[in-house]
Amino acid sequence: MPADRDRFSTATRLRAFGEHAAARVYRARIRRRRSRLTGRAALLALVVCSLVVALAYPMRQYISQRSDISEQRRQAEKERADVKKLLEQKARLQDPAYVEQQARERLHFTRPGETGYSVVDGGGETERSSDQGAADRPWYSNMWDSVGKADKADKADQADATDHAGRAGR
Repeated sequence: MPADRDRFSTATRLRAFGEHAAARVYRARIRRRRSRLTGRAALLALVVCSLVVALAYPMRQYISQRSDISEQRRQAEKERADVKKLLEQKARLQDPAYVEQQARERLHFTRPGETGYSVVDGGGETERSSDQGAADRPWYSNMWDSVGKADKADKADQADATDHAGRAGR
């Protein structure tokens, strides 16, 4: 009988065993296919994981560089705006009327024959300089005095530095 079983085709045997046997054979074939697909799926998963690991660092670098590029673009745009403002300021400073207006407002300049007034608010405290006569002197005298004081302070700093260096050498 086993020789007869080998002689018949699968279809003949399926008809012989009936539908119940056919269902068992079909399930067995599916199980075998699943086992082969599981190995392939594992290999595919291994390849995908390897690619993810291999590409993780370059992707991180790419994203970092893209953010650096966008930051540089924002910085360049800010610098362009600053340059535009400076060019506008330069154009205004070329106008003699604007320069005169700024000299009148900031430096309290007056034209010959005009009388200048400074109104001091009585509500706040004012700083008095140690030199009471500074207000009566011209502005350039006050400026040269401040330059002289700064020069004396600079010389004192240099003397302290050389004195400190002399002590360190001992």
